[in-house]
Amino acid sequence: MAAPDVAEAARIFRLAFGTFMKAPDLARFRADIGMVETRFATEPELALVAETEGRVIGSILGMGWGSQLALGPLTVDPAFWGQGVARQLAGAFLDLPPVRPAGLVSLFTFPQSASHLRLYESFGFASHFLTSIMEKAPAARGEARLFSALDPSAREGALAQCRAIADAVLPGLDLTRQIAAVDAQRLGETVLVESAGEIAGFAVCHIGRGTEAGEGTLYVKAAMAPPGAAAEFERLLDGVESLAAARGLARITAGVNAARRDAYRRMTARGFRTYATGVAMQRPDVAGTLRPDAYVIDDWR
Repeated sequence: MAAPDVAEAARIFRLAFGTFMKAPDLARFRADIGMVETRFATEPELALVAETEGRVIGSILGMGWGSQLALGPLTVDPAFWGQGVARQLAGAFLDLPPVRPAGLVSLFTFPQSASHLRLYESFGFASHFLTSIMEKAPAARGEARLFSALDPSAREGALAQCRAIADAVLPGLDLTRQIAAVDAQRLGETVLVESAGEIAGFAVCHIGRGTEAGEGTLYVKAAMAPPGAAAEFERLLDGVESLAAARGLARITAGVNAARRDAYRRMTARGFRTYATGVAMQRPDVAGTLRPDAYVIDDWR
C-alpha cells in the first residue's frame, strides 16, 4: 500500500464490512472511523493492496506487537468476492519479511462465517475463545494519569516500563509503537497506573472521529496489567472511565476475550455489555495472551 491507495482502501473497507453486516446506508457506514488511515500511518510495512488493471480492489493491514503480530482487517470489494482475492492477500501478508519472524500471529474474525474460518484455517490458524466487543457509558472515577502529560525526559523510562509489563504477559510482547503512534498522530491518550512508583498498567486509547473509536467514543485498543494484578487492572479501568468522562464522551468500547476469565468478569461487573462477538484465531495453536490470569484488553480487529 502506498499513500495514494489509502483513500480507496478505506472506502473498500467500509463498503465490504457494511455489505457483510447488511448496513442500511453503505455510504455512511463507519464514516467516522479511521482504521485504514491510522494503521497505514503507523505501520506502512504491514499494509498491502490487491489490484486489477491498476485499480485497488482490496487490502490487508497488520499490527506488530513484538513477539505477537495481529493480522487484519482484510477487506475485498464485494464485486470481487469469491474470486480468491482474500486468499492472495492473506498469503502475501504472511510472507512479508516483518511477519515471518513473529512467533505468534493472531486475528479476529466472524464465528458465524464458514468462509472466513475456512480461509484462515487453510493458513494454519486455529480457533480459540470468543471475543466480546463491549461498551458502557463512562463514569468519573478520579483523575487519569496520561502518557502525554509526562515530561519528555520521562517518556523513554515510561515506555520501558510498559514494555516490561507486556513482556510479563507474553515474552517479547511490545506495545510501545502503538503508544508512540497514538501520541504522535494525536489519536487519543495512553492511560497509566502506578504501584510503588512504577508503572503497573497501561491502556492505549483512541478517541473520537477519524480514529478507530469514532464519534463520541473512547476505544480501548490495547490495555494490560501484569498477570494476576487484579487491583491494578481495576485501577486501569477507573482511569479509562475517568478519561472518557473528562472528555465528555458518550461511550467506551473495548474488546476482551472470554479466555481471560477474571478480566471479562470484572468488566461485566462494572457495566460493560457485549454488542458484537468475534472469534480469536492464532497461528500456531497456542494460548498466547488468551489465559485466565491475563489482565488484557484487545480484540485484534
